[in-house]
Amino acid sequence: MIRILFFVLLLPTTVLTQSLNLESPIRFLALGDSYTIGQNVAANARWPIQLSDSLSARGFVIDTLRIIATTGWRTDNLINAITNKNLEDQEYNLVSVLIGVNNQYQGRPFSQYIDEFPALLDSAIRYAGGEKTHVFVVSIPDYAYTPFGQQNGDPDEISMELDQYNVYNKHVADSMDITYFDITPISRLGLQIPSYVAGDGLHPSGIQYTEWVKLMLATIDNQTSGITQLSIDHNLAVNVFPNPATESITIEIPPTTDHQLYRLRLFDLTGKLILEQNMSGRLSEVSLVGMPEGLYLIKLNSGERQTIRKLYKQD
Repeated sequence: MIRILFFVLLLPTTVLTQSLNLESPIRFLALGDSYTIGQNVAANARWPIQLSDSLSARGFVIDTLRIIATTGWRTDNLINAITNKNLEDQEYNLVSVLIGVNNQYQGRPFSQYIDEFPALLDSAIRYAGGEKTHVFVVSIPDYAYTPFGQQNGDPDEISMELDQYNVYNKHVADSMDITYFDITPISRLGLQIPSYVAGDGLHPSGIQYTEWVKLMLATIDNQTSGITQLSIDHNLAVNVFPNPATESITIEIPPTTDHQLYRLRLFDLTGKLILEQNMSGRLSEVSLVGMPEGLYLIKLNSGERQTIRKLYKQD
């Protein structure tokens, strides 16, 4: 492994100018493993969802968020999961890749990662319509800085091997002019800040994922180009209650606009339209019967005005 690290460090380090081009409405595809699905955290605490929520607050419409990830996946598992799925036809304009920890944890040859990670990035670019500026890579967290990592194996060796993976995936991202978010230093605060670790003693907590998103947003706010945002009225005093809800919700619109016709659309996090209906009057009830538990987006349009609200459905 040390010899491989030496080889990686000898790779060319030329870094091209990277930029992330966000276009509204955003169709986000997140590819990865347990760190992408947010193992052992609530659905709304997963970093792709937190990032989507933050972009929504900045005026972007989140049309689709699809997560293809499973705990334990290696690069080959992810390649198999996305093969022949026609994802290039889904018109995604934001694609993330975070993968590799299970290659290391399961003792796979590092040469496998060298072969397969670039192929995954090629696929991500294809799914993003061939636009490199619609793709970003997230570094692999260091689980040595968790209670699990301290008790299973040699923490120093874990960190060294994950450094090898991250040196390589950053090199590939830089050589392909793809934005790279290095969240590994944040993960290495897991022992110093216990709240950064989830209840299983291994995975990041929602609090740590928030710090990841802050890092991403700091870069996005500085380098995002070509932003096209739809007009969203965040001050429109629309109330949705109860929230969380079980069987139904009531939507209350401002009395000054209760004579206007509203169009309500409810989406799940894959971007699938769950229901659509017109609203008139100040109060409207919407049934949630038969809908699975999870996070949803409510979009209300009236003429040129649009507002978005989050809804959590409980069983």
